Amino acid sequence: MNGKLRLVALVLVSLYMLQGCVTETTGGFNAKKSDNDALHDYVKLATGYLEQNDMTNAKRHLANASRIDPNNSEIQAIWGLVYSHEGEAALADKSFLQSLKTNPRNSKARNNYAAFLFANGRVDEAYKQLGIVVEDTNYEARPQAFENLGLAALRLNKPQDAEDAFKRALQLNSNQLRSSLELSSLALARKDVLQARTYYLNYLTLSQFNNAPPTPRSLWVGIQLEAAMGNKSNVLAYGKQLETKFASAPELKLYKQLLETLK
Repeated sequence: MNGKLRLVALVLVSLYMLQGCVTETTGGFNAKKSDNDALHDYVKLATGYLEQNDMTNAKRHLANASRIDPNNSEIQAIWGLVYSHEGEAALADKSFLQSLKTNPRNSKARNNYAAFLFANGRVDEAYKQLGIVVEDTNYEARPQAFENLGLAALRLNKPQDAEDAFKRALQLNSNQLRSSLELSSLALARKDVLQARTYYLNYLTLSQFNNAPPTPRSLWVGIQLEAAMGNKSNVLAYGKQLETKFASAPELKLYKQLLETLK
């Protein structure tokens, strides 16, 4: 199993819009609405710069947004993403925790916090945070959160929990590419070749539909599946792709070891 499994962080944060009554001031100038518009613009700009990896400008606009509303969970969560990108783990951790303290129901922030924890080797903590995220039935990225939960479960050597999470991800969104691949691998591990083949064919169909290129992981699962079905020619075909496209991948060593057993 690839040791570099990664969670998916939802960097595209939604724009925060304050709600509430609007108070008009003398002369028709709406101060509250002006602050709302400015906050909206600053968050939008900060998010755009974050996506472009321009941390200087992202931080500048976040600072402006924070001056308008220092207790805004969404803004605090974006600070967490910025600090995480800069390698400031302590500051990122503090920002994510403050965001969740401000609004414990901010599932987007919690999912991103889980991704941060996972990336920093704190997989058990990430797993616990994701367990909270997937309970939010209104969270728009819940299928991805279940997939993330499954990946964390794999790292914690909880295959049954991982399988349950991946199945829930596919139940909520049949297009979850990674879930199909990992379910194929898990089925192979328990020697259910027919089930593994079903999931892998679904993975291939989704890959083609989404123009997703093969990965060392996907090729290795395909190699194992074809070997289990006795299709040596297909094993070699997948292996050739692995050698050609991913010469330094650890899966190549596993493939060569497998070839020795097929001679």
